[in-house]
Parts: sequence; structure tokens; C-alpha cells
Amino acid sequence: MQKSHRSPYIYDVEEATFEQKVIDASNQQPVMVDFWAEWCAPCISLAPALERVIDELEGVVRLGKVEVDDNMRLAGRFRLRGFPTVILFHHGEELGRFHGSRASHWLRQWIEEHLGDYLAQRSA
Repeated sequence: MQKSHRSPYIYDVEEATFEQKVIDASNQQPVMVDFWAEWCAPCISLAPALERVIDELEGVVRLGKVEVDDNMRLAGRFRLRGFPTVILFHHGEELGRFHGSRASHWLRQWIEEHLGDYLAQRSA
């Protein structure tokens, strides 16, 4: 089931659009991918924190949302063992991933750890 997102920096991704919306797009700017499921309580609790941080970054990092029940082959491709799993891509490469629900401050720190130089260039 596709959902509309309030933020222009957050969009749905499915297997057919993954290469274009994530891998190719990550050559322009970093893309985080949230692999989630409707039945997953930690997924539901992570979503508002992720959306808050993405909005605060004002498009410097984008967020693709993959509903795993509809895209099981993508979950297999990235060897996901639990949900939610968030993977950060930049220049077509995976920079990092984490599992489980996290608070906004943890998410900001995690992004800064993986994209510190990129973020510094963007704000200069």
C-alpha cells in the first residue's frame, strides 16, 4: 500500500524503481532507505523520528520508504534480518545501516558520522 508523505524529501520506492530512485539518485545526493512493514511496531515508532530529521536537513538527504511485504526481493538483495532496517546510500554505495527504532538525536548523529564531510560542504 502506497502512502503519500507530507515531506517533499520523502518518497515511496518499490523494486521496479529502486535503481532509479535510490542508486542513481544517490549520485546526486545521499539517500536513506527505510525498509519497513505495517505490522512492525518498531517501524511505526521510527517513522516520525526519521521524517523529522529528514525535514530538518531540508533535502540534503532524501528518504526512500520500502514496504517490505510488497518488495521481498529487495529485502533479500540487501540481506535484511529484521525491520526496520535503514540503509544510507551515496554515490551508488552503501555507507551504513542500522536496525530498530531510534530517537531523532541518535539519527542526526548517525547521519553526521557517515556524511560529515558532505554535510560540511553543503553548509559552506
